[in-house]
This record gives sequence, structure tokens and C-alpha cells, in this order.
Amino acid sequence: MRRRIIFPPVETANEHGLVAVGGDLEIDTLLRAYQQGIFPWPVTIDHKNKNLPMTWFSPDPRGVLDFKDLHLSRSFKKFLKNTPFKVTFNKNFSDVINQCAKTLRRDHSGTWISSEIKDSYTKLYDAGYAYSVEVWEDEKIVAGIYGVAIGSFISGESMFTHTDNASKLGLYHLIRHLESKGLSWIDTQMVTTVVEQFGGKYISRREFTNRLKEINWSFSRNQYFQT
Repeated sequence: MRRRIIFPPVETANEHGLVAVGGDLEIDTLLRAYQQGIFPWPVTIDHKNKNLPMTWFSPDPRGVLDFKDLHLSRSFKKFLKNTPFKVTFNKNFSDVINQCAKTLRRDHSGTWISSEIKDSYTKLYDAGYAYSVEVWEDEKIVAGIYGVAIGSFISGESMFTHTDNASKLGLYHLIRHLESKGLSWIDTQMVTTVVEQFGGKYISRREFTNRLKEINWSFSRNQYFQT
């Protein structure tokens, strides 16, 4: 019988935010992790050794994007008026996560999205706890975002782009969509250049976990992205 994974308190994380090593990526494990402010992030990917233990993080500080702080540059506002791209939700999660897996990880040492991560988050999506944003140019996806959606908690896990402003457009539509549903912020984990340009910031882990206490985790699955 599979043993239930129990995570230690996030306050026990080391200076890099590492909370735990090991465990699995089953759906209930991922749900429990995100509810505590923890996410999986492989330190290295060794394609010859498929048995490397998973590593789990709760960084301090934590990246978030409050929708009230959304900042749009003059050039992006101009782009919005004449964009050739179309944006959809949950039309091709598989392609989005596969494209994200081809991008460099945050420390530029390679991708952090292993085949195990892809398989697990695809199962999470199939169960209704993840989402994707697709940016299309004609019939081709040129940018995308995927993340976790548990009740009123939404995270942005990764994004990719093949052309200027396309990923920004996807993030913009994601923000506006969630805002129209009554949400006010998204967990970005880290503050990337694009997130920072849009008004993203770092907050303390304590403030982040306090925000999690206000989340309604019992909402229907993927309710904010149902079509």
C-alpha cells in the first residue's frame, strides 16, 4: 500500500527554500504540497539515472503578481490594439508543457521539466487541477503558459514563446480572465523579467502562507477555466 506523503513545515526550509527531498508526484501529493505553499522543482535532471529523488521548495521570498499592480508599457498597449494573435485556455495542454520543457530553467542550466514532471502535471490537468494558456498565430501555437488551479489558488508554473510579445499577451489574458472571475493575484513562485514588467513582486514566505489561509480549496475542479 502506498504511504501518504507528509511534508514538514515550510519554516524548516533551508536558505535556498528546500523543504524536502524524496516522495512522489501523485495527484494527492501535489495537491497537499501546493496547499502548504510547496512545489516540486528538480535540482538536476540526469537522463541516465531515472531514480533521482524529487526536491520540494518553498522559497523565501516568494514571487506573486497582484492584479491591482498590473503595469502595461506604452508599446504593449499599442500591441494589444493590433495583435495578430488569438488566445485560448485549455485547448492543448500537452503541446504547451512540451514546449515549456524545451526552454531553459531559471538558473539556465537546462530544463527543469523532466518527463516525470510532464507526466505528473498532465495527470493533474486531466484531473482538473491544472490549466494551459495558448497563444496562436493562425493554426500554430507560438507561446503558452501552464500552471496549477486548485480552488481559488492559481499558479503560473512555466511559459514559453517563439515570438515577441506573445507570452506577454498570454499572461495579460490570463490575468484579465482571472480578474473577471473575482480573483486578485497569482502565485508566480519566482519573479521573471516578464512578471516584473507586469508588476510582479516578491513577498515574504510568511505573507504568502497567510494568503493561502484565505484560499477556498474546495471549489469545483478547474472551475475558472471551464468552457
